[in-house]
Amino acid sequence: MTAMDEKPKRKEIAEGFAIKTWWQKGVIYQIYPLSFKDSNGDGLGDISGIIEKLDYLNDGTENSLGVDAIWLSPVNSSPMQDFGYDVSDYNNIDSVFGSMSNFRRLLDESHRRNIKVIMDLVVNHTSDQHPWFLESSSSKNNPKREWYIWKNGVNNKPPNNWQSCFGGPAWEYDSTTKEYYLHSFLKEQPDLNWRNPQVKQAIFDVIRFWLEMGVDGFRLDVVNYYFKDALLRNNPPKRPANLRDLIAGVIYSYAKHHHTYDKDQPEMFDLLKDMRELVDSYGEKLLLGEVGSDRNTEMATRYYGKNNDGLHLSFNFDFLHSPWNANSFKRIIMEWEKGLPSWAWPTYVLSNHDVVRHISRYCRGVNSEACAKVAISMLLTLHGTPVIYYGEEIGMKEGNIPKRLLKDPTGKRFWPLFQGRDGCRTPMQWDNSANAGFSNISPWLPVNRGYKTNNVKFQHDEPDSLLNTYRKLIWFRKKSPALTSGSLEFVNTNNGKVLGYKRITDNDFMTILLNFSEKEEAIQFSEEQKLSICLSLNSRRSGLIKSRILNMEPYEAIIAV
Repeated sequence: MTAMDEKPKRKEIAEGFAIKTWWQKGVIYQIYPLSFKDSNGDGLGDISGIIEKLDYLNDGTENSLGVDAIWLSPVNSSPMQDFGYDVSDYNNIDSVFGSMSNFRRLLDESHRRNIKVIMDLVVNHTSDQHPWFLESSSSKNNPKREWYIWKNGVNNKPPNNWQSCFGGPAWEYDSTTKEYYLHSFLKEQPDLNWRNPQVKQAIFDVIRFWLEMGVDGFRLDVVNYYFKDALLRNNPPKRPANLRDLIAGVIYSYAKHHHTYDKDQPEMFDLLKDMRELVDSYGEKLLLGEVGSDRNTEMATRYYGKNNDGLHLSFNFDFLHSPWNANSFKRIIMEWEKGLPSWAWPTYVLSNHDVVRHISRYCRGVNSEACAKVAISMLLTLHGTPVIYYGEEIGMKEGNIPKRLLKDPTGKRFWPLFQGRDGCRTPMQWDNSANAGFSNISPWLPVNRGYKTNNVKFQHDEPDSLLNTYRKLIWFRKKSPALTSGSLEFVNTNNGKVLGYKRITDNDFMTILLNFSEKEEAIQFSEEQKLSICLSLNSRRSGLIKSRILNMEPYEAIIAV
């Protein structure tokens, strides 16, 4: 046995606790529908395009990617000011993506392949074109007025100092009713008033509508923003810790304050209990929450509930902000392993629709594919549910979008200091034909350069490609009880550039060793090891390791028993 830094914290897992739910055992794949596959030649991805590619995601064989669930970024009716995150009709599908019959077919075809379908539920706010808000803003006295947060100004200024996540004041003056309404994001995204029981009832009816149709769960967008302080008190100022913080506060007004009163309010937890009870009444369904907070682990723990009665899963975004450093990743993993209660299940993610793609963050050198193989080896062998983002399996890089082609409102506002989120949302690269096989016309965002050799078709035929590495690891994970349900113990490698850990059940264990360096690195165990190689990436190593010292090749990843 190797020297361990930590003993199993989650005893019920280490002692053979049976993991039964699909969302604990499975791999979730995020699809940004506008950019996945265009089926009707309008340059925009759609639901029929997703159906067309379901066999690629999982056809039941190891020739497919093997994912267990797809999470769709919003497909509800929307004016598309924030590309679906501004909903104008919760009970309908936007015509950009297709029809309700297309969506029902997606459910049927996905379920036929044992793929679960998770919808994005955006209910902190609606579109300003939603009938609820149109009525609410029509006068001061109407049945929907209190469905949103309205307030008089103070000395011809907004009611308080709250700032929008997209920059500028979070209040917009309405000339018709002479009051301000709250918008935590764009002014076209007015915040719902969750203190109004009628709002809760209406949203719970939306949840029932989709669950009864057969949806398998929801990703709750900005779930910790639902409730605001009842007194609408000013947020306290944040003292800059350094010059970078000072500059950030000048450029980005949201960074100037501690967000004490505009999110993470205590009323949220009773609401989540009720939402969890509703969702659980439909069987094995999922609530996956986006909880963005400076105190990520601490706050996420609260959103799981005191007695496993909150979110089923809370996103862990810490990898998105970590440097490419074994010790940094180890600290994050350790914090989540120690911080969550024993019954709470972690999640891990490397990329999503709001951040620079991880191969562009981590892997900028000539060995970018080798680096990406280490990253996914870590993601798919940790204790928790991995969420992967469309295109990362082929190493799609961040797109370089010129200003004239920008679509993202945050990019338009903050250019050139922040180029927005369009770069991580470029069309999926299916083959080397025009527009990367995404569409037969020019797509809504330009296709990445380099797609001619960086695409699904090209990598499908290359045994050691990144795509085939993803496939290999996902299918290997499915067959390993240790990787799907085992506890985690760190292995002391005596080398800060190599991350080591074990996954353990009563009857199964795996040892994982990951070299984060582009150079050969030696690791030294506390005693002689006897490890049988199951998988070795970026190396031709095989067979048995019997030694106290191991020289790992650059970016080598080892999975052994």
